[in-house]
Amino acid sequence: MKKPLILLASKSPRRRQLIEDLGFEYKTVDQNITENFPDNLAKIKVAEYLSKKKAESVNTKPEEGQIILASDTIVLKNNKIYHKPVDYADAVRILKELSGNKHQVITGVCLLGTDKQVSFSTISEVHFASLSPSEIDFYVTKYKPYDKAGAYAIQEWIGLAKIIRIEGSYHNIVGLPTQRVYEEIMKF
Repeated sequence: MKKPLILLASKSPRRRQLIEDLGFEYKTVDQNITENFPDNLAKIKVAEYLSKKKAESVNTKPEEGQIILASDTIVLKNNKIYHKPVDYADAVRILKELSGNKHQVITGVCLLGTDKQVSFSTISEVHFASLSPSEIDFYVTKYKPYDKAGAYAIQEWIGLAKIIRIEGSYHNIVGLPTQRVYEEIMKF
């Protein structure tokens, strides 16, 4: 089974590991965008919009047997987007708002080949148990989730201790809906 070389437009170590675990050879490529979007864009479409923007901003063009993969993950609760926290106080605020509630994790993906482009979003729902102020302080201080949408990573302590259940793809919450990505890449 011949697999394409993935040109991964991401600095995320989690995404690199997932692509590797799927059995794809990859190399990282730079993308440089400002993560903004039109005000009238439905929040549920933001991750997919940003992933397209990232894929199209890559300086390298894919050659035969190569596919650019760009993605973006957002956390959405009550139609409010929770981006990556800017500092300790912001991470604490976000986790207080997610505590004891459910939210959606939406990952948008764009695959760009020599003559084909596919983009999609995958949605998973996460149900958090309540977090005490000391648990939030422990998590933010120890794990420093400043590079994570929603100020948490499911594969860390918070996922082990405070996520009651998920509906949908676990790997989507990690940052890449691996099953769908694999299926779409293999159609190229």
